[in-house]
Amino acid sequence: HARGRRQERERGDGLGALLDFVLANARLVLGVSGAAVLAVATLAVKRLIDRAAGPRDEGDPKAEQKTLEEAWPDLALIKTAQKAPRKQRREELSEPLPARPSAPGEAPLPAPCELRDCSAPPETPQEESSPRRCLTLQEKLLLHYSSHLAVPAEHVALAQQLAGGICAELQTFLRSKCPELPFGSLFPGGPLLDGLGALAADHVDFMLPVVLEPALWGLIPGEETVVRDSRYWMIKRTDLEYFPRGRSPWDRFIVGRYLSSSVLNETLHKMLVASINWPAIGSLLGSVIRPVVASEELKLEVKHEQVELSVTLFPVVEMEDKVLVAAPAEGLVENLWLESFYRAEVSRVKELDAGDSGARWSCLRVLNGLCKSHPSLRKLSGSPLTHVVLHLSAASSDWAEEHLAARVQQVLEELVGYLETGVLPSYFNHKINLFCELLEEEIDEMGFVLYRAASEPELLLKEK
Repeated sequence: HARGRRQERERGDGLGALLDFVLANARLVLGVSGAAVLAVATLAVKRLIDRAAGPRDEGDPKAEQKTLEEAWPDLALIKTAQKAPRKQRREELSEPLPARPSAPGEAPLPAPCELRDCSAPPETPQEESSPRRCLTLQEKLLLHYSSHLAVPAEHVALAQQLAGGICAELQTFLRSKCPELPFGSLFPGGPLLDGLGALAADHVDFMLPVVLEPALWGLIPGEETVVRDSRYWMIKRTDLEYFPRGRSPWDRFIVGRYLSSSVLNETLHKMLVASINWPAIGSLLGSVIRPVVASEELKLEVKHEQVELSVTLFPVVEMEDKVLVAAPAEGLVENLWLESFYRAEVSRVKELDAGDSGARWSCLRVLNGLCKSHPSLRKLSGSPLTHVVLHLSAASSDWAEEHLAARVQQVLEELVGYLETGVLPSYFNHKINLFCELLEEEIDEMGFVLYRAASEPELLLKEK
């Protein structure tokens, strides 16, 4: 027996030396990854050979069974080593992962999201026998808005509180610093505070009324000026022969007999940056307030523990049923004032909804949220969507709540038609084209996205 065991060990040592030689040269032939796989398999084989060639306890009747049991891990190691991991192709990275088989006693894993309606509420174990109800398009739209797009009510309340506090402090400063200028009562506004589909509590507008004397000022339409743009107006100082300069406190902002929006903005910008103690006001309101020095607009940055607000101040003139803001476009004449329809838009939509218990406001909230969350459609949010809804309201009177999804789809179809022509006329002034500042490439991209979404609105609900 001793001689037999010695011969077995010699044969094992010879085979082991051969395997060592193969491993030493495997890297040259198979490369690093192939050699690693071969090494794992060879190690397992050597363990089996050593265990087979080693001494057995003849007095133990279970020695043979132990040897086989101890060999199972090595056999499993060989089986694993036989399947070398292949390099994953780039196009396969976007494919869904295969479902992992559940272990014994473990609950089966749910199906991948592509194979089921992920927007439907998950079933409870008691409901497994009942069929799952499919969500309608309207339910999907409202669920997506409430869960992904709507701003939490507490953030809106906090933003409104901060805006009100800043407004009061700024109003007190202006009245003490410029008592000769008859500014009206400063008030906050914008889509966030009006509930018109804001994505976050991150922006508020401050409107600063500029009270002019009607007898000393008149309006000149933009199409009658050198810019030939119906969106803008000029405010002209009149009757200088009878009422010379100095009769109006706003005469100090005149450039060429016109009230200059740029000069007024520059004066207010200097006050915001250099004259107001924002650290003290911010401490009073539990936030940090800083004026944006580099911006040509009148901007403030407000940082609170829960929200971060960007505040924009707009001087506004109301004359002859027009609302004009000091927001001239870049490169245009500095005396221009932009006509704003925002207040009229909000008022008209609410008026129509109150008349027939319609869903126009809900439709706008959903559409504004969808467009603002989509990179290609952000410039369609706000006034363009509102004016399309107003145009549709003039042609169709059925805006009941149960038809919300159909109206959303109809607005998308109307937008595709307007983009094809490149013209969206203002509801309040058909001379104004709300698409006039869009580039041709932007119109093409928006049209392509909306063309697909008009037939399948669910595309806008997917992650961007």
